[in-house]
Amino acid sequence: MGCVLGLDTSNYTTSAAWFDGARGENVGKLLEVPQGSLGLRQSEALFQHVKRLPEILAALKETGLPAALAAVGASTRPREVEGSYMPCFLAGESQARVLASAMEVPFYPCSHQQGHIAAAAWSAGRMDLLDRPHLVWHLSGGTTELLYAQPDGVLVRAACIGGTTDISAGQLIDRTGKKLGLAFPAGKAVDALSRQATHQESFRVKVQEASFSFSGLENKMNALAEGGAAPADICWFVLASIIQGVETATRQALERYPGLPVLCAGGVASNQLLRERMTAACGAVFAEPRFSTDNAMGTAILTWRAHHLHGI
Repeated sequence: MGCVLGLDTSNYTTSAAWFDGARGENVGKLLEVPQGSLGLRQSEALFQHVKRLPEILAALKETGLPAALAAVGASTRPREVEGSYMPCFLAGESQARVLASAMEVPFYPCSHQQGHIAAAAWSAGRMDLLDRPHLVWHLSGGTTELLYAQPDGVLVRAACIGGTTDISAGQLIDRTGKKLGLAFPAGKAVDALSRQATHQESFRVKVQEASFSFSGLENKMNALAEGGAAPADICWFVLASIIQGVETATRQALERYPGLPVLCAGGVASNQLLRERMTAACGAVFAEPRFSTDNAMGTAILTWRAHHLHGI
């Protein structure tokens, strides 16, 4: 039925993917962040995306990307809400629109968050979730949101019903990494270190109506680090405390929406301890780790659905 191309230029990853309705491939590369920094200015992120997209597309071609495409899509904004905007998404959107125009095929936009949900559902073998109501955790460097998701044509309309009221789980993990001298992004290193912990303690995050704050947890983390606690113990403390907050918020949300499946997406959702705890607690469904982090696969999937399933 024809293959489609999807592009995603998020805050920290340049990626491109193809999808043919059943199979797909994604190629992505993290942006370069200076040692000791917690991120990039949008102008620098945009520059790196523009510079890298040609090499990403060349690498994707080697995975089987056909010369003839049925459609091209791109993530054009962080979320599907009024006023959601980040300049870095202009890189992928502009390239995708040019490609679509040159090949005389349709262009389909979606949000970065919608792409995360689609990639998670597909890689978990649960594409049915895109056509029914469900709960979604979007856990990433900039987002810790519990969403009520429901079908909206070929896309997913997601309303935030809980999550953090201040810093995200990913931000807290990266700040922990910086405190311990780890490279950015610090998720994988913090996860690996936590498995060496000899003191597995945690901080009880207060959760009300599926919402919580991580600022108190950050203060506890800083106190542990400044008090000379072992890095592995600090990593366990932070991760276990984050997971307790997420698990409690999920239970509260399921009291409001009983019986709904729970899907976990975003880079933080690749954490092994989180996967173990949430699967045991509520049967949560997770993306494959390589499709938990920022990627264009979800964008390509939604582009295919828009073009082939509904012809919009």
